[in-house]
Amino acid sequence: MVGRSLKAERLHLWRGERHVLSGINLEVGAGEMLQVTGANGAGKTSLLRALCALMHLEDGRVLWEGRNIVEDLAAFHSQLVYLGHEPPLKADLTARENLRYWVGIRRPLSETDILVALERVGATAWSEQPARTLSAGQKRRVALAGVILFAAPLWLLDEPATNLDADGKRLVGGLIDAQLASGGVIIVAVHQNLPVKNAAQRQLELTAA
Repeated sequence: MVGRSLKAERLHLWRGERHVLSGINLEVGAGEMLQVTGANGAGKTSLLRALCALMHLEDGRVLWEGRNIVEDLAAFHSQLVYLGHEPPLKADLTARENLRYWVGIRRPLSETDILVALERVGATAWSEQPARTLSAGQKRRVALAGVILFAAPLWLLDEPATNLDADGKRLVGGLIDAQLASGGVIIVAVHQNLPVKNAAQRQLELTAA
């Protein structure tokens, strides 16, 4: 029986006439993190979106726990959380309301669950403020609370420390360490290495076509 792992085989992706991903192979197992690096335009975001089936591949396949993800996308998506460049927050909802609806559509949440997650990321002070009034760094912390609340084994993170100060970057490192310690799988696109203590991490560098 194949354990918890994400594997990509010969991924090819075109955007117009540009070959964004050219034969990418990777494999990340339980308790491991892969940091995807590369210059702007190298395809880091495209790779993450392709791995969670938000972009259509011209060739190749993605396997989760040994099974092609296209065989049951709903089941695969229930096992992952994807955090992109922009936190998926509704401007007129408070931080707490955003989490209730964003995460709550997939799993039941109590108010205590939400408050504990907000406290863990240092966002309690603005939990009742509309998202439109929050700074970019504050929104990022709320989004990180959402990542925690999904309780998913697979994290796909695109520059998760963007707009965060040194303390916020340490927070991201701590959340990643905890996820890996629990046997989670993480693929993260970064420009700079994150302050992660866990040694089970590797790097994939993409080059622009």
